[in-house]
Amino acid sequence: MKEKNDITIGVLALQGDFEAHLKTVQRLGLPAKEVRTLRDLEQVDALILPGGESTTIGKLLARTGLDAAIRDRGHAGMPIYGTCAGMILLAHTIEGRPEQPTLDLMDIAVARNAFGRQIESFEADIPFDFGAEIVPVRAVFIRAPYVTQVGPNVQVLSKFQDKVVAVKQGNLLATAFHPELTDNLRIHALLAEMARNYKADTG
Repeated sequence: MKEKNDITIGVLALQGDFEAHLKTVQRLGLPAKEVRTLRDLEQVDALILPGGESTTIGKLLARTGLDAAIRDRGHAGMPIYGTCAGMILLAHTIEGRPEQPTLDLMDIAVARNAFGRQIESFEADIPFDFGAEIVPVRAVFIRAPYVTQVGPNVQVLSKFQDKVVAVKQGNLLATAFHPELTDNLRIHALLAEMARNYKADTG
């Protein structure tokens, strides 16, 4: 009989801070898989799009064909979680960057590097809506974006200084900050719960 935790969470490993996400998933006691190819993507039940350089990651996604494949899996209901650059990749629109391609999965608009340059990176405790309760999480902002517009089906999970920094839309989750750089496992655990529900529904 398969265990309750018999899910595999993939982390896009083309560029960026994917190693920190892999370690966080492993701390949850779950298998974590680096995703670099279409075959890798087929073997996971959820996908994390890490921070990094969104333009570079976008080009690598297009070069490998992973952009269309991830889009298809997202439309089919697979949970996808984007942090920082990953949030930008999930967005429908990037403010001031109409030429930059995205996966166009979430009905949001984002502003890149909205909190300033890397030297202006910072940490803060912010409230996060986990559904059953709202609890503070430690948020690490590094050249972070924020959400400037949300569609009618997008749930705002967290704000910092009245700016939207975490959102959820069905099977899609995005944060402007980096929980993988803290000791808090709650947001990754939320993704794991989404993955279990997805696998139960499709298995």
